[in-house]
Amino acid sequence: MTDGIWQVLAFAESPRRIYGAILDSRQFSEFTGAPAEISRDPGGAFSCFGGMITGRNIELVPDQRIVQAWRVGNWPEGNYSIVHFELKAHDDTGSSLTLHHAGFPEGNREHLESGWHKMYWDPLAKYLA
Repeated sequence: MTDGIWQVLAFAESPRRIYGAILDSRQFSEFTGAPAEISRDPGGAFSCFGGMITGRNIELVPDQRIVQAWRVGNWPEGNYSIVHFELKAHDDTGSSLTLHHAGFPEGNREHLESGWHKMYWDPLAKYLA
């Protein structure tokens, strides 16, 4: 296992809007262009990108925090990482999202780090615009 990935992003939308897009199957599919089934319940399962990413919601604090046990389909069986999404409102500038992704297998950092931008943040920013 390796040290985590930290990313801080700014969005011109509210934490509520971002939280909803990440946890709503329809919206997630719309912004990524890939199939997704996402439970909005703590302990609920999720599958996105046609099953390439799967896991469970560990903690959900509406419009503030999403914590997930998260895995890529080609990782060794039983390997899960932990993904934290922290959302904070900014009065007149929208919100910030802090991602912390930890516990992924060695050799995956570069792919994951760029993948968050390519598969999540860039499409989400376009979707919210």
